[in-house]
Amino acid sequence: MTGNLFGYFAAACTTIAFIPQAIKVHKTKEIQDISLGMFALTTIGVLLWFIYGIMISSLPVIIANFITFILSLYIFIMKIKLGHSKT
Repeated sequence: MTGNLFGYFAAACTTIAFIPQAIKVHKTKEIQDISLGMFALTTIGVLLWFIYGIMISSLPVIIANFITFILSLYIFIMKIKLGHSKT
């Protein structure tokens, strides 16, 4: 039980870290300071963590990485969309 609680806390911390960036991108539409490569790798990484969580049946890993994937994917898509519209 303690390990699961620890996992949920770790998952919450890493997931919550993406929320301010996603909100800022949504509100300001400013993406020039965001690294496309970093968000591409992050999006792929959290998708793989999500799949891994399913494979090992770990609810903290599944939940956190699903939410983080959605947030990261949103930022990544906005970077591509807004980056191309300004060039």
